[in-house]
Amino acid sequence: MANELVEKLIEAGAHFGHRVSRWNPKMEPYIYGRKNLIHIIDIRETLRGMLRAKKYLNQVAAQGSLVLFVGTKRQASEVVQREALRCGMPFVSERWLGGALTNFRTVRDRMKRLDELETIMNSERINEYSKKMQSSLNREYRKIYRNLNGLRILNRLPECLVIVDPKKEKNAVREAKALGITTVALIDTDCDPTQIDLPIPGNDDGIRSIDLIIKQLADAVLAGRAENPEMQKKAGGEAKNDVTAEMVAKAESMA
Repeated sequence: MANELVEKLIEAGAHFGHRVSRWNPKMEPYIYGRKNLIHIIDIRETLRGMLRAKKYLNQVAAQGSLVLFVGTKRQASEVVQREALRCGMPFVSERWLGGALTNFRTVRDRMKRLDELETIMNSERINEYSKKMQSSLNREYRKIYRNLNGLRILNRLPECLVIVDPKKEKNAVREAKALGITTVALIDTDCDPTQIDLPIPGNDDGIRSIDLIIKQLADAVLAGRAENPEMQKKAGGEAKNDVTAEMVAKAESMA
């Protein structure tokens, strides 16, 4: 199994780091060498980090806690959303809102507003408003949906964050550290591994690398949820997101 994973990681290019000039010296223990001015990540360290993270996420999901997936860079956004939905966990794939964790109560209030707008738009009440007001409500809805839709099932603070590129998601890392929330992250050679509780050294720019590693972590979450019947009963976030995706399309057509 381990050899098979190593082969998949190499095929996905998970061992390619950044240019030597961009490295963070704290990543030295995870670097195998360099080739053509590019750092090569030790794939054995990638495998160790991933297996540790999978074991931890399995335990978190099995005890019924939440895992928040975070990845807003272009290469990670779609993968993070897809895999989070697949394992029934919240996600941030567009933009990290400042205070998403440290000011959680305010964020929950905004999500109530999202539900309120959906109720209006999905009923005859929308026809009671003028065309100008309808357009304004549509714009407000699209904005809140884009930023907060992935957090709908985040009814309490998560046990941990799964992050793609903590350098890019530094605000999420900072809030997690302030609240004592565990961080699991895919980190490249330009990142600081000391800021992350469970680092997975690997290529955080390649779509194939991100896809493979996040999929493995989501599989661990699914396995953990399968051990907890209560979590299975609470599943259904994906269906909710399908409905709201249709609402966004409707709002865009009405704008």
